[in-house]
Amino acid sequence: MADVLLLLEFSALNGGERSLLAVLDGLQRSGYRMSAAAPHRGPLADELTARGVDVIPFDVRASGGQRLSQTALREIVASRSPHLVHANSVAMGRLSGPVVSELGVPSVAHLRDMMSLSATALRDLSCHARLLAVSHATRSWYVKRGIDPARIHVLYNGVDLEAFRPRPATGYLHRELGIPPDAALVGSIGQIALRKGFDTLVASARLLATSHPRVHWLIVGERHAQKEETRRLEEALLRAAVSPPLAGRLHLLGRRNDVPCLLNELALLVHPARQEPLGRVLLEAAASGVPIVATDVGGTAEIFPPVSQTARLVPSDNPEAVARDTALLLNDAALACNMATLARRRVELMFDARQSAASLARHYAEILGRREPGTMRPTSGVEQSQA
Repeated sequence: MADVLLLLEFSALNGGERSLLAVLDGLQRSGYRMSAAAPHRGPLADELTARGVDVIPFDVRASGGQRLSQTALREIVASRSPHLVHANSVAMGRLSGPVVSELGVPSVAHLRDMMSLSATALRDLSCHARLLAVSHATRSWYVKRGIDPARIHVLYNGVDLEAFRPRPATGYLHRELGIPPDAALVGSIGQIALRKGFDTLVASARLLATSHPRVHWLIVGERHAQKEETRRLEEALLRAAVSPPLAGRLHLLGRRNDVPCLLNELALLVHPARQEPLGRVLLEAAASGVPIVATDVGGTAEIFPPVSQTARLVPSDNPEAVARDTALLLNDAALACNMATLARRRVELMFDARQSAASLARHYAEILGRREPGTMRPTSGVEQSQA
């Protein structure tokens, strides 16, 4: 059994953390013993502990907010002597690259974000034996910035098709929010940040306020960033929720632990992101049988190729287009239902968490030099074909 040390940046359960958790059981069944260097308090640590993963306290930032040096991480890696290190984010990949290179530990780093990096940061990332991009769009982003194409492989995130599946709505959100049972719920889910485009959602909601008076709009997520621009965005969303024409019809729900059930209560998911390497909530909504309107950015078209008729894709920063396609699906139940059915089939084919876990296990095996039966032998640096 090979020991894998996960390097995790955040204590919260954001998209990257949920994507890792989705494949964790499969990795353990494949014979990998997992431990994690991560913040030791919070939802992520609780989930890891519940799954039998040893959590080694490590916070990438000190209490004062300054980034820690690589010394503490080097001590952890040296003392644990893992067979392989897996950095689960770009930031952890940058931090750990020189460390694992110095110690001679095989490693992989996940590219889950599209970030502009310095030449030094790109060199640090390139210290890893392999980089895993969550979409072809993400891979292209880093190749254009100088990463060796042969080093970057595409590995799509996977979703638990049992946890996220079509279910009849129960009306529990209507009752919780005190809104009429026949109100249509249109939701957006993600961190409160400019890149998620919630300001576009609000602008679209205002455009539809008169023509669709029984629609209620939900924003699920919380703000993590302390940037002034992000604070201003959150304040603007809070003002919109108490101001005409959306007063009483725009609900900011914060962090929720019931997303699998919550999705089944929605008439529609709107995802107006400005940047999206491979939106996890899009996979979850599609698996749940929820019709989707999303901006055509990053890897979104790899989830929903235009010819597949699995979602309505619109340009970013275009409230009019979002409002138009939202109204189209709200007004045409047959179209929305057919689109949701096709999206579920698409996710079953391409984004099953079991497939993602098996592919990640094969990457581990290759990095460790294990040529097990069925192990892939990529020649192009790309694991999965263009969707």
